[in-house]
Amino acid sequence: MVSEKLIKDGKVATTTSTPLHTKDWYLKWVASIILLVGMILTAQNIYPINLFVNITGLIGWLFVSIMWNDRALIIINAVGVSIYANGIVAYIMKGVEHVS
Repeated sequence: MVSEKLIKDGKVATTTSTPLHTKDWYLKWVASIILLVGMILTAQNIYPINLFVNITGLIGWLFVSIMWNDRALIIINAVGVSIYANGIVAYIMKGVEHVS
């Protein structure tokens, strides 16, 4: 229960359920920042760089989810990696067609 003094001061102490400054902690933050950059690139229609940035962030989160043994995160990130890999292959194939 939050003490009345904390509520009166307008400050509430919070805790985190994940450990701080571990390998997975750093990886999840780096991967999250990479994904945010990828979202900005996508919003600005900066193609195909956005594909490569986003897949990098998703691979980072896939490693985190494996470290955490979190099946829901493993599935969503593995599917995301597959979708972006498909987009990258399609982009490369389109480039190969133009060269031929």
